[in-house]
Amino acid sequence: MPDSNRRDANRTEENPRIDKARLLKDRLEKKYAERNRERGDSRPQRGDSQLSTPGTRKPKLFSSPNPDAFGRMTEAFARYMGTPQFLMWMTIFCGVWLAWNSLAPEEMQFDPRSLNFTLLTLMLSLQASYAAPLLLLAQNRQDDRDRVVASEDRKRDQQNLEETQYLTREIASLRIALREVATRDFVRSELRDILEELQNIAQEQERHAEQLQDISEDIEDLEEAIDDIDPSDGIEGEETEGEETKGSAHTEDPGERKAESPAKTSGDAPEGGARERR
Repeated sequence: MPDSNRRDANRTEENPRIDKARLLKDRLEKKYAERNRERGDSRPQRGDSQLSTPGTRKPKLFSSPNPDAFGRMTEAFARYMGTPQFLMWMTIFCGVWLAWNSLAPEEMQFDPRSLNFTLLTLMLSLQASYAAPLLLLAQNRQDDRDRVVASEDRKRDQQNLEETQYLTREIASLRIALREVATRDFVRSELRDILEELQNIAQEQERHAEQLQDISEDIEDLEEAIDDIDPSDGIEGEETEGEETKGSAHTEDPGERKAESPAKTSGDAPEGGARERR
């Protein structure tokens, strides 16, 4: 209990100190902001916690030139120097310059002939000295562009080569697949063979049908013949055959009967001996 009371007392003593420090900080930030407003500085201050507000930069006295803009200018100048308009205006300018400094009164001449047109010579030499590097700069930019175009052409050629190789592989695979596919002549030959087989089967079926028809006709004829036969005729025929066999037996020779009798006795003799042995 006493420890908790001490902590509460310390907090109550520290709270007014913290409030005073915050008030002093706010006053200083306000004063600093007012001074910056008076000076015209619109940069965000330390008290501003907004990260979305971009910071401003002081403008430089000498800004670095844009190389691309300078290169475009040199190319335009070099391109204009290679036109007939430039040659025409240059010829007119030099002719007027020479005519004025040769024919005009000496008081009005600014580049007299007596000094061999020193000013014109200086201007032309300066033009030549600046034209050479400008042309070289334009040539370098053109070389860079040509290099980029060449690299793009190389990539495009490589892509076209890969596409052509892919197409050749696909065409080769299609040719291989077409070899296995049945052609028109092959299908026609197979159909002809099938038709011939069907015709042979039809002919065999016709032959079998004719044979069956002949067999059925023969069976019908036999049935008709069987129906025409009477059973009484068959019995009389058997009786006559029996009488004929009896008559033939009575008319046989007595010598044959005697020859048959000893054979029977000889055949019976072994049977009697066998019985006696038993």
